[in-house]
Amino acid sequence: MSLLQISKENMLERQMARLGKEFQNSGFDVDINTLTGIKARVTEQKFYEVMPSDFLPVEVGQNAWAVDSLTYLSTSTGSDFATGIIETGTNSGRIESADTQIDSVIVPRKVWAKSTNYNIPELMQAQVSGNWSLVERKEEARYKNWQLGVQNVAFLGLGDGSTVKGLLTQNNVTVNTSVITKTISSMTSTEFNTFLSTVIPAYYANTGSTVLPTHFVMPMADYLGLGSAVDEAFPLKSRLERLNEAFKTYVPEFVIKGLAYADSANNALGVSRYTMYRGNDASSLTMEIPVDYTTTIYDTINGFNYQSVGYGQFAGVQAYRPKEMMYFDF
Repeated sequence: MSLLQISKENMLERQMARLGKEFQNSGFDVDINTLTGIKARVTEQKFYEVMPSDFLPVEVGQNAWAVDSLTYLSTSTGSDFATGIIETGTNSGRIESADTQIDSVIVPRKVWAKSTNYNIPELMQAQVSGNWSLVERKEEARYKNWQLGVQNVAFLGLGDGSTVKGLLTQNNVTVNTSVITKTISSMTSTEFNTFLSTVIPAYYANTGSTVLPTHFVMPMADYLGLGSAVDEAFPLKSRLERLNEAFKTYVPEFVIKGLAYADSANNALGVSRYTMYRGNDASSLTMEIPVDYTTTIYDTINGFNYQSVGYGQFAGVQAYRPKEMMYFDF
């Protein structure tokens, strides 16, 4: 080995040692030596993520920045059909009228904004590692904050007392506690078949015999247990297959989904909540995002500190026809 090679190796070791000290002195507790390789991959935190639009209609970009959203409701107020029958050839009797009553629903909206900041030293220290972008990670963290927040609102709203409601926290929705008294995955074959024969009729009666449901959302813990057979003596089909078959007999496009928010351990409802509703009908219920997530460019007033703002506007879920939703709690 030549003296030049020895000199280069010693220089490399000194540089790596200095780099390690700089990381530690700057708050980055990283041990680096000549055998350390910095991966290009960064391990990120994982969250429970679902798409609200997979569960219900979501309207984006309508009436941006309006403080509230106003929707008119029309109700027929005319008397029944038979009162319109008249006797021809006579000029007596009053002709009945058919009319409609107009009501309205006001949905409140909320504006959201958060900033991200960095300065020159932070940017330089991140660049030293050579495997990740400080600005990119900060932006991803802010967007994730928006995404998970809107997701939580979609299912639980903004909590007790708030006018912003979620799919599982609607007012004026009938709560049934007799059809489901235990997890579906733990029902006996007799109990399971009784459930199949009563749940949709209960919903249909609740709507005034007008419509059938299209969606059934259940606690994820129970949903994941539906892989077992209905009757272990005849393990031909799983409970999930039987549920799909039974519901799709009435509504071919019927959807069954598991949702972690519906588990009593993951909400403040104090119950496990099963929800049956019309999830493909925006006139029945919907969620609004008038202004989707938007960012400003990073800017500075002193050339040292940089700042950007991410913002958006959202509303909760509104059931315009509450009778077309039904909660089954236990």
